[in-house]
Amino acid sequence: MDWLWGAGWAWFGVFVAAMLVNGRAAFKLLVDWKGMLTTCRFVEDAYAALDTLPDEAALERAAAPVFLHLVPAWEEPAIAGTLAALLASRYPNGRLHVVVATKASEEAAPHPAMAASTAELVRRFRGGLPSWQQKMLSVVAMPGAGRKAHQLNWALRPETLGATLGEGYDPRRVYVGVSDADSLPDRNVYRWIAAQALAGRGAPAYQGVTLSLANFAAHDARGRVCAIQQSSIFIRVSIARLINEARRVRWFAALASRAPRLARAIGPAFELGFRRSQICLGHNQFVRLDVLQALGGFPTSGATEDSTLGYALGARGLLMAPLPLLELVDLPETKEKMVRQNARWYKGVLDDVAFLWRAWRAAPSAFNAAQLCRHVGNKVVEWPIAAVVYPVVGFLGWHLAYRFGGHPVLFALGIAFPSISLGLTIWVGGIVTQDLIEGLAPYFPRRVDVRRTTLGQKLLGTFRCQTYWLLATRGAWRVLWALATTRQFDPAKTDRVTR
Repeated sequence: MDWLWGAGWAWFGVFVAAMLVNGRAAFKLLVDWKGMLTTCRFVEDAYAALDTLPDEAALERAAAPVFLHLVPAWEEPAIAGTLAALLASRYPNGRLHVVVATKASEEAAPHPAMAASTAELVRRFRGGLPSWQQKMLSVVAMPGAGRKAHQLNWALRPETLGATLGEGYDPRRVYVGVSDADSLPDRNVYRWIAAQALAGRGAPAYQGVTLSLANFAAHDARGRVCAIQQSSIFIRVSIARLINEARRVRWFAALASRAPRLARAIGPAFELGFRRSQICLGHNQFVRLDVLQALGGFPTSGATEDSTLGYALGARGLLMAPLPLLELVDLPETKEKMVRQNARWYKGVLDDVAFLWRAWRAAPSAFNAAQLCRHVGNKVVEWPIAAVVYPVVGFLGWHLAYRFGGHPVLFALGIAFPSISLGLTIWVGGIVTQDLIEGLAPYFPRRVDVRRTTLGQKLLGTFRCQTYWLLATRGAWRVLWALATTRQFDPAKTDRVTR
């Protein structure tokens, strides 16, 4: 019993470790809260200023950038909705080209549950368009095997670019957009980017705000909770990180101009401690064509080309800018499909380790070291174990606090940190997230009612806000188990044929 309830140095060390972990969890939730507020304010300000953007006629006169929007697709029965939304964008017709990249293997053997292959569905949709819109839409089929990145690169071959953009195009004035076949983009996205470019503020790449709410009404109560939580990742982490990263870089640049010696001295520490990797989502994403060509196209080394692209841009010192306009995408309709989606994402996380290792070996800078270490710690390691570790450490913190009941300061700290962490989990994840996403509803490209209208929905959404993270953990462990037992894992695409 003395061993169980004693307060020796060994238990004091465990107590301090638990307190630090619980303190970190509370701090991360506060950062997430601040990130959501920052992103939502960014979105609201942009939509309030939409009327100040140049219209189509002004963009035509000003020789605005050309947009080549790629839609990689394989077995996509509802792709017409995405194509219609893209073609309805407010942008000069001659400066917008939409290319659907399919696979020849699907055309040779279409899914039996589909009326026709994806390429044929696109051709039928194109045939029903007026002639001026038909010129804006084309379809290419990639031969052989390959994932999304290979399809995108097939659409970026010189012969395809020449046929789509015409001869003599300037890759520095062409933005390559990417959307999935379930995307519903805002019709003002191109106008917003063009206004930035014409004002001299154009960035080499943009990532827009994406919310997994397009099929919100089709989900049950649990699915709706997961849809809100998956959407919160994008606003609390992805876009907030891009906003804050640009601020930090501007701050350090201002310091370097005023105190160059000090900046040189603390530069490595700044990059190691305060720089963050950029997160690409693979949709509502735009990269300048010359930048993509310099990178060798979309990265094909991993299961998820979007995350690797973010790391590749960062390794070259290029900042991806946040794009405030919204895009809606589907959330997988079943629990099994959500697990499979997260398994594919986690496989991409594992694949990115090798890419980051090679980037650090090629240029062993503090920034590349920070990208590698944070990726391994925060994604490779923390993703599979967080759902177990944080509750266990929280309970351990409470338990160990009573070992030091005779020390009021230690007792108070031991009780406070896990309590604050638990409270913030419910407040930030279950309440604030819902309120802020409801606040964005007026700006959705399509009307979606995300309100919780019954007491049951409110209770479930508040106190089961960790449901999605538990499914994500299952996806990660599915990958790890497959690699441990068979030494391979084939990341499956989200199935949108059987719903």
